[in-house]
Amino acid sequence: MAEQEIKTELPLKKKKPQVAGVNKAAILLLVIGEQDAAEVMKHMGPKEVQSLGSAMANLGNVSRDMVRGVLAEFCDIVDSQTSLGLEAEDYIRNVLVKALGEDKADSLIDRILLGKGSKGLEALRWMEARAIAEMIRVEHPQIIAIVLSFLESDQSAEILSLLPDKIRLDVTLRIATLDGIQPNALHELDDILERQFAGGGSSNLKSSSIGGVKSAADILNFVDTALETDIIENIRDVDPELAQQIQDLMFVFDNLGDIDDRSIQGLLREVPAETLIVALKGADDGIKEKILANMSRRAADMLRDDLDAKGPVRLSDVEAAQREILSIARRMADAGDIQLGGKGEQFV
Repeated sequence: MAEQEIKTELPLKKKKPQVAGVNKAAILLLVIGEQDAAEVMKHMGPKEVQSLGSAMANLGNVSRDMVRGVLAEFCDIVDSQTSLGLEAEDYIRNVLVKALGEDKADSLIDRILLGKGSKGLEALRWMEARAIAEMIRVEHPQIIAIVLSFLESDQSAEILSLLPDKIRLDVTLRIATLDGIQPNALHELDDILERQFAGGGSSNLKSSSIGGVKSAADILNFVDTALETDIIENIRDVDPELAQQIQDLMFVFDNLGDIDDRSIQGLLREVPAETLIVALKGADDGIKEKILANMSRRAADMLRDDLDAKGPVRLSDVEAAQREILSIARRMADAGDIQLGGKGEQFV
């Protein structure tokens, strides 16, 4: 009889409220206050902030017991941690931010830390270009154009160069004339890729405004010069006006001569000396003088001596060095550190 009474009473005992997943973090940030919560979120990536922000916005009916439970669990975790127990991701993030600064470290942090759990279209961002090219080369050119428009320009350029010649022009034309895409169509493509990767979550598609002339120009900025010229000329045969629009939006190495001196000086502080030497071996005299004029007399004399001593350099190495400098310039422009201007246009 006593045993039966015990069994009867057990279900009546009050259970501790259970809080799952990201809601724990959301409750914790709401409890610690705006100032400290903001400091914590500074060290999070875009996806983490979005997920956490959504959880905070959707929280409702949070009891005191829930708050106590979350705080108790947090304290237990902190108590069990030592300096050697620091999460590897936090360590990598902190080191990169301290070494490179917030703006410069962002994209690298994303590639290293956020790529592991990505699904669908987002997962492509963390794949090798050759693997993506093999995956999409049999798809309809419109699908390929959407995928390349969604990815980063440098990655898309590498994929484009690996596609068969017969579809490369078609894909570039479709990118240039792509005027966004309906969100439901984008999500459908995302779901297809997600199932192909056997993923269980959903990627966070930020916008359906992809593609367009600027997207095509950004991608062509990263392809080899010979391939870029070939694609532009083929587009010109089909649509001369579109080809000119793409060229007007492209920023090439020769356009460095059009940007202001302060921006050139800022750029030179970020470019490795050896990369600059190789890049200038294939540059015209105007660009060389622009660079030299924005250096100290001693540094300019040393650069001239290095250029004379360098000897012949392969054209492919020159173009690679120039692309590296342009990549640094675009990154700095995106961060607001310099302004890029060319052909009467402002590139930011």
